[in-house]
Amino acid sequence: MSKRSGFVSFVGRPNVGKSTLTNALVGQKVAITSSKPQTTRRAIRAIVNLPAGQLVLVDLPGLHRPRTLLGERLNDLVSSTLTDVDVLAFCTPANERLGPGDKKIISDMEKYPRAKKVAIVTKVDLAPKERIAEHLLELGQLANWAEIIPVSAVTGDQVTLLADVLLGLLPEGPELYPLDVVSEESFEDQVCELVREAALELMEDELPHSLAVTFDEYVEDENKLHLSLWVERDSQKGIVIGKGGSMLKQIGSIARKNISELMGSPVHLAIQVRVAPDWQRNSKQMGRLGF
Repeated sequence: MSKRSGFVSFVGRPNVGKSTLTNALVGQKVAITSSKPQTTRRAIRAIVNLPAGQLVLVDLPGLHRPRTLLGERLNDLVSSTLTDVDVLAFCTPANERLGPGDKKIISDMEKYPRAKKVAIVTKVDLAPKERIAEHLLELGQLANWAEIIPVSAVTGDQVTLLADVLLGLLPEGPELYPLDVVSEESFEDQVCELVREAALELMEDELPHSLAVTFDEYVEDENKLHLSLWVERDSQKGIVIGKGGSMLKQIGSIARKNISELMGSPVHLAIQVRVAPDWQRNSKQMGRLGF
C-alpha cells in the first residue's frame, strides 16, 4: 500500500487551540501552550507517524493586526510558510462566535490555491451541542471546505479521526522525516520555550508580549542551565523578579519540572532577568533575541 506524507498548517486567530491540538496529535508536548494570545512565535514542525503515512504539522503564530515590528514579522512568517503546505486547516473554537477576524483569515486562505482547505472546530468540550451545530453550519457557508471536523484536544474527542482525514488529503510519497523524530525544535529552543511558558501563565496580561528567553550556557558537570529572561522596561524587570525574588522562583520551579521531564533527569536552572529596551520595535534587539 502506497503511503502519504506532506505538510499541514493550522491557521487562525491567536489562542484558538492550535498548539494544544498539535500536541494532542503528536501525543506529546512539542509546542508550548498558554491562555495568553500570541504564545507561538515561530513555525514549529511536529511529526505524526501513522501506519498509512506521515503528517508534518506546522504550528504557526496566530494571525492578528500587528502593533509592533515583531507582530509584522510573525505575520510575514505565517504568509511565507503557507505557500508550501499541502493542507491549510482553519481553527476556530466552538465556544466563540465567528467574527470579522475569522472571516478575513478564511478569505486570505484563497491566496494559497495549492493547499486543500479544511475547517477544524476546536474546544468542543467547552460548548453545548446546539452551539457546535450552529458553528458548523455557519462555517459551511463561508468556504468550500474539503472537510469540517469538530474536535477536542483536551478530551481527545475525534483527534484520531482528524489525523486520518488530514493524512488522506496529502499526496502519495515516502516519509519526510525519520520515524524517531517528533519535532524540528532544538534542545535549546525547547528549554527557552518552557521557561517562557512558565512565565506567561504567572504574568499579568500586559506583560507576556514583552517576554523573551535566550539560552546562555549548559554546565554539564553541574547539570545546570543558564538562561536569560528578557523584558522591555526596568519596571517589568521588578515584576518578573517579584518581592524577594518570589515570582522568579515560581517561574523557575514550574520550568525546572518540565525541563527535567524533557531531559529525563533533574536539572538546575539559573535564570537572569535582563532588559532590552522596546525590543519588539527594534530590529537590532530582535535579532539578538532570535527573531
